[in-house]
Amino acid sequence: SDDLAVPAQWPVSDMLDDWALLPAKPDWAGGLRDAWTPGEKAAGERLRRFLDETVAAYKKERDRPDRDSTSRLSPHLHFGDIGPRQVWHATQALEGQPGMGGTDSARRKFLAEIGWREFSYHLLYQFPQLPAEPLRENFAAFPWRDDDAGLKAWQKGKTGFPLVDAGMRQLWETGWMHNRVRMVAASFLIKDLMIPWQQGEAWFWDTLVDADLASNSASWQWVAGCGADAAPYFRIFNPVTQSEKFDPDGAYIRRFVPELANLSDKWIHKPWEAPTDILTDAGITLGDTYPTPIVNHADARKQALAAYEAIK
Repeated sequence: SDDLAVPAQWPVSDMLDDWALLPAKPDWAGGLRDAWTPGEKAAGERLRRFLDETVAAYKKERDRPDRDSTSRLSPHLHFGDIGPRQVWHATQALEGQPGMGGTDSARRKFLAEIGWREFSYHLLYQFPQLPAEPLRENFAAFPWRDDDAGLKAWQKGKTGFPLVDAGMRQLWETGWMHNRVRMVAASFLIKDLMIPWQQGEAWFWDTLVDADLASNSASWQWVAGCGADAAPYFRIFNPVTQSEKFDPDGAYIRRFVPELANLSDKWIHKPWEAPTDILTDAGITLGDTYPTPIVNHADARKQALAAYEAIK
């Protein structure tokens, strides 16, 4: 029963190779294989490790993509390697035990995120059109753009905005992206490029190892401002300030955008503002070794807000 806490030992079937269904010719799953171990045993071990080592800092550090501060249970939850009730009860079992899995407030914050996952399922059940149509009907008239070049630059992590590009490359390499960066990347597609949220949703569906119809749909609508309890449309993530706040040392960017690795912390979040000699010393030629920004964020923000005013 998934109402039970995580047992000390998880049953492991020797009848099925967890990787038997992954592609072989061509083998496009190498990055996924390096990052994930599917199956019930791996899910239980990941949960125990999170509760023992990580959850204590979850509330404070969950938005830091440069740190291993989240549970990374989403693929296991999606594929049923572990159930949300198992996660809930294993976490609740540590309530009030000082030193066991961190503070109660940190654990409650983690459980709140499990609750949001279940809320997404509730939305999908009540509104089966969730994956395709905006819950707020006025957004059906939003003046979206047809921008194939912009969409491809976003998909490939070549927008010229380092945090967005790092997230999109992490997604392609590992099949997963940190949640804070998902919001920034989604906001960039929707509000800087004004590309329909459904196109971003479709890309995440194709590339996320934790691609979940309910969570994916609800989350994209949340960022777009057209879903239930959505972020207001005028909340537009600034990819530079988000990068400076949540990846202050540039460690996440350096990992997934290695061509910027030699830039200092001051310039790595906005290389287009770096002096030419700084770029040269770092081995960077904008437009060649790393793209110039494909949009001006300040101008794009104004255009997005004007489009929203037209349908409000």
